[in-house]
Amino acid sequence: MTTTQERTAWVAEMDRIKTLRDQAAFADLFDYFAPRLKGFLMRGGTSEALAEEIAQEVMAIVWTKADMFDASRASVSTWIFTIARNRKIDVLRKTQRPEPEDLSWGPQAEPDQADQLSAQQEQSQLKTAMSQLPQKQRELVERAYFGDQSHSQIASETGLPLGTIKSRIRLALDRLRHAMDGN
Repeated sequence: MTTTQERTAWVAEMDRIKTLRDQAAFADLFDYFAPRLKGFLMRGGTSEALAEEIAQEVMAIVWTKADMFDASRASVSTWIFTIARNRKIDVLRKTQRPEPEDLSWGPQAEPDQADQLSAQQEQSQLKTAMSQLPQKQRELVERAYFGDQSHSQIASETGLPLGTIKSRIRLALDRLRHAMDGN
């Protein structure tokens, strides 16, 4: 079979899975892609056991979300391997999250006056530096750091392109850094 014929065949298999919930078509897809996914994940540094687990999860996602496949946007293999890549990233993020620090219970010592004064001065300096930012940059910094919004959330709410949001925040942070350093 040529590459074009293979692509057409996989699209037909996906269509049968999508429309008929065809288990035989899924079995064909599984038999072909599962070992390739496992190899792909292992070449990317994933352990054999984790690669096997992720490959199984990816194929389950393919079965349950077959209706989301769009042949006009990607080939079957690109769609499946993208799911695998994203799933691997999700798993690694979960396993590599740092443990929260032990919380100390009970009363804590009051910070000494010098530390309090220093913190107040820094806060005042930051407030002044923030007020000197251009309004567009200041608003984005406030949303990102005080409003606890992601760049994507800010982009969707403001209608600004994500790159513009990131650039403005980066410029604002550079200005704040220089103001706080006294440069």
